[in-house]
Amino acid sequence: MLEMLSSIISLLIFGLVLLTIYLGVKIVPQSKEYVIERFGKYSRTLGAGLSIIIPYLDSVAHKISILERQLKEFTISVISKDNVEVKLETTVFYRITDSSRSVYRIRDVESAINTTATSIVRSAAGRLELDELQSSRESMNQDISKNLQQAAEVWGVEITRTEITDIIVDEETKSSQRQQLNAERSRRATIAVAEGDKRSVELKAEARLFESQKAAEALKITADAEAYAVKAKAQADADQTKLLADAIAKNGQPAINFEIMKRQVDAIAQLASSDSSKTLILPTDITGILGGIETLMHSIQKKSK
Repeated sequence: MLEMLSSIISLLIFGLVLLTIYLGVKIVPQSKEYVIERFGKYSRTLGAGLSIIIPYLDSVAHKISILERQLKEFTISVISKDNVEVKLETTVFYRITDSSRSVYRIRDVESAINTTATSIVRSAAGRLELDELQSSRESMNQDISKNLQQAAEVWGVEITRTEITDIIVDEETKSSQRQQLNAERSRRATIAVAEGDKRSVELKAEARLFESQKAAEALKITADAEAYAVKAKAQADADQTKLLADAIAKNGQPAINFEIMKRQVDAIAQLASSDSSKTLILPTDITGILGGIETLMHSIQKKSK
């Protein structure tokens, strides 16, 4: 009898030891955190891995998932700045960063986030017109996420991002938008045609200006050429006059006679080459003039030698 009693006590003690070890050793998964209470009061938070607590004094009050979560998509009715009622389909992504605050400061985290997000989205949408709501969705998401994070921080929650997945408008508003879009397209088409006509006029004016500039340049070149020709002729006449003066200074009266007879011969040649002259009658002394020129040339050559 005593031996049986001793065996039972030994089994009880062994079972108590196993229970104590089981209650004192906690293995926390990577995706969770354990909130520990001692006599009903918060003691500490256990992270992932093997941890030891005091059996019978400490207990695991809450097992909190720290994975990123997504609120179920919800629809918010808002009124834009231009008094258009639209519905925004929204979802929020978040994760628990402080397990103790998420269980001791708020009873239902998801419901609190949903309510706060609804208020913030309505406030943000009310500052924008309908066109801005549709074109500025990304900046609006960032603004909502920032304001929601400030509100959720006290609950130990991090808002990773918010998404406005769709903007729903009624058929009447859609019809008005279509009319506005068609009017805008017509306006742009009119502006494009006007700009095309303006550019055409500008190009034609530029072409006329270019033509005038080139004509002016051509006139300038012609004038420069004529001026150069006059200058060259004047220089040639000056050189000829200088040569004649030098000849007169050296040869005297024979050189003068030679120049006079030379000019007479040139005049006869011009007269003979005229298209209007058919018959040319020369006086008898012309041959004498020609002979005199030849004699004068021989005389000048002799003197120059």
